[in-house]
Amino acid sequence: MKVVLLSHTPEPEKVVAAAAKLCYSSSAVTEIMDELNEENTSKFINMLMNIGHESPVEHVSFTFGIEGVSRSLLAQITRHRMASYSVKSQRYVAEGNFEYITPPEIENIPEAREIFHAAMQRDREDYNKLTEILKSKYISEGMDEKPAQKKAIEDARFVLANACETKMTVTMNARSLYNFFRIRCCERAQWEIRALADEMLRLVKEVAPVLFKNAGPSCVAGACPEGKMSCGRAAEKRKSYVG
Repeated sequence: MKVVLLSHTPEPEKVVAAAAKLCYSSSAVTEIMDELNEENTSKFINMLMNIGHESPVEHVSFTFGIEGVSRSLLAQITRHRMASYSVKSQRYVAEGNFEYITPPEIENIPEAREIFHAAMQRDREDYNKLTEILKSKYISEGMDEKPAQKKAIEDARFVLANACETKMTVTMNARSLYNFFRIRCCERAQWEIRALADEMLRLVKEVAPVLFKNAGPSCVAGACPEGKMSCGRAAEKRKSYVG
């Protein structure tokens, strides 16, 4: 897995502080921005976080480049609908020699690893066979080679496994990221998307440490909402995320 913070709103914490201050001030927006320095910005952001006033954080956004993740993860992350996604297309990109993601538990058991890798190789072979069969059919019907190839992989992709590697660009505003981290940093989240969430959180903390100081699973800022399904390690998780 590779995660890169491609871009973000300049001076995100200052923008959030200015947006919040505007609600309680008759001053011009530019005046509010000019009056903010690192110290009073941090102080104001801390106050917002303590009272749970989250709407101003929607004014800043973060764009991530994500590679080396599975189509299974794609199905999960796109459930977070307050975000923008651009994903490698299996309609236009041939997957004849696709990379794939191996779950750690399978990787750590030799017998399971052998079965899994063999299944992925068969999947590649079946995909290539289906592509060639369909492509030959379309060419025999008078279609040129390039459009025939594209049309063939549209249907051949149905045989591809959830493990097939994909890449994407994801943009979320800070409030959507709070929600994403609450759900996906939790121990009950699936291992791959939890690893992604942890890395995304690490990256945004580098550029907006005060804004994301309480970000993480739900138990970081309050009680665990998982009931009897809780991991029972709220204190430990809280310490690992906020110290």
